[in-house]
Amino acid sequence: MSIDSKQKNRMILLTTSAMMAALSVVIAIFCKTFLNFGMGLFRITFENLPIILTGILFGPIAGGVVGLISDFVSYLFSGQVYPPNLIVTIGATMVGVISGVISHFVIRKKGTAQIIVSGAAAHIISSMIIKPIGLYQFYGALVLWRIPIYLVIAPLEIIVICLLLRRQSFARFVGYRKEEK
Repeated sequence: MSIDSKQKNRMILLTTSAMMAALSVVIAIFCKTFLNFGMGLFRITFENLPIILTGILFGPIAGGVVGLISDFVSYLFSGQVYPPNLIVTIGATMVGVISGVISHFVIRKKGTAQIIVSGAAAHIISSMIIKPIGLYQFYGALVLWRIPIYLVIAPLEIIVICLLLRRQSFARFVGYRKEEK
């Protein structure tokens, strides 16, 4: 029984997306445990990195699904007693959707510019606008302090994604091939 190209691509999409969701959950739990300051308001986290990477690699649907699943699963493991904040979940979903839309429909040429614009747009819209709106009910105007934190986190995540995709072995593994010049 041979596996055709379409089945192989689906398998890569499914397995890589599942790994990215799991990685995002592990990063989120680690950061909530060890890099959390001010009762959750100030948290240094890199949980968006796998979500952005999935959006860049596989498009807005896969990126959005990974964002949604990783946010929901990390909520389940967090031990929080209040219901999930749907606005924050929408923000996590939009991280993957926005990075996927930018990389698959706006800047289609693979490379550093695609990664920078996709990651920056995802962070600005999701991490600096949508998620703070959802957190405002808990923290009020203090939520605005998250913006400078993400002005540092976003470039770090973008640099890591650029470095990962420059590695030929990683790029080949996830199917990220640059166009020939």
